[in-house]
Amino acid sequence: MHKRNRKQIRLLTLVLACAMMFMMAEPARASSISDLERQKKELEDQKREADARKREEQQRYDNASGKVSSIQSDVDEVADEIDEIDAALVETIASVEMIEEEIEEKKKQIEETTIEYEAAKENERQQYEAMKLRIQFMYEKGDTTYLQILLESQNFGDMVNKAEYVERLYEYDRKMLEDYQAAREAVEALKAKLEEEMAELEAQEHELIEEKESLEIILADRKAVYEDYEVQLAQAKQEAAVYKANIRKQNDEIKKLEAAAAKKQSEIDAAKQAEEEARKAQELALQNQASQSASGQGQSTTSSGSSSSSAGGNYASASSYSGTGSKGQQIANYACQFIGNPYVPGGTSLTEGADCSGFVWRVYKDFGYSVPRTSYSLRSTGTGVSYSEAQPGDVLCYAGHVGIYIGNGQIVHASTQRTGIKITHATYKEILSVRRIV
Repeated sequence: MHKRNRKQIRLLTLVLACAMMFMMAEPARASSISDLERQKKELEDQKREADARKREEQQRYDNASGKVSSIQSDVDEVADEIDEIDAALVETIASVEMIEEEIEEKKKQIEETTIEYEAAKENERQQYEAMKLRIQFMYEKGDTTYLQILLESQNFGDMVNKAEYVERLYEYDRKMLEDYQAAREAVEALKAKLEEEMAELEAQEHELIEEKESLEIILADRKAVYEDYEVQLAQAKQEAAVYKANIRKQNDEIKKLEAAAAKKQSEIDAAKQAEEEARKAQELALQNQASQSASGQGQSTTSSGSSSSSAGGNYASASSYSGTGSKGQQIANYACQFIGNPYVPGGTSLTEGADCSGFVWRVYKDFGYSVPRTSYSLRSTGTGVSYSEAQPGDVLCYAGHVGIYIGNGQIVHASTQRTGIKITHATYKEILSVRRIV
């Protein structure tokens, strides 16, 4: 009996010692866990700030990418204009050269016709002078008149012969004179025609030269605009590169903060586990004391239960849409159930918030498709189709924005921070391209 009491006293002493050690260690342990949790909270706050900065940089990057796309479109348009103006200028220069050749040829023809015209006039003049001399000789010799010549005929036959001779000579002279006049008039008409054609060619040349000068001015202006766009494009690309680098930097910082927070959580879990083990050891010691078992062994039963509950949202998973309509229609139907959820810059959550490209990216990811994360990159993914061929599930790309076509001329998209995810008419702004992913 005495031996048993001594054993109980030793056991009680041991329990009290353990209790005192636990009580002394408890404040320090509690303080350590509190510090760890405070440090973890600080890390989580830093991560949230880093996430916010990343979203801001992502928004800036998306805006810069949209600006790059817009400027690139302007550059391409001006380049096409320059090509068209170049082609028109080449054609105009060729036309000017051809007309100059025609003008030179026409000048030669006019010179030749002028020589012919002068020769015809000279022949006409000479024939006219010869005819006047003959008339003067026949009808104006001395005081003898034509009637006197006839009266001086020796007989009637002689008079008739003289009259016939004079008549034939007159007819010959008149015919020759008319022929020379006709030749002169024909050459004169040809000369006038050539001169008129020459005037028309010179007028055309003048107009073409003015057109050439105008095209050269327009071309110089378009080239200046092109160079200005090139400068703007280089600046926009540089801005986008800076924002992209900042995003990478923010991603690295977020990863480091996540790793630090996870490590801090491990330390908290380890501290709590140690605390739980110490608590269990104390309970065991107290149970041994209460049993006052001579052998120092006791039975302890512990019961632990755990219950878990999961709260599901009111949203159907992507898998529940399989088999209902075409794959594109399934994607469109799935996307529409998130209408009313918030727009969050840089976000990719269909429930907590997403931006336009994050919304498209997440919807397609839930169906097992990998698409680019930015609106600019989405313009070149999949297969391009015309808007008239658009089907539900196609991605409609705008300047700095994207949405999912749901049919009937409508899209579902993460619109703005004010309106969130909503349905809009597909043509509410200019459509740059339609991309088919499935």
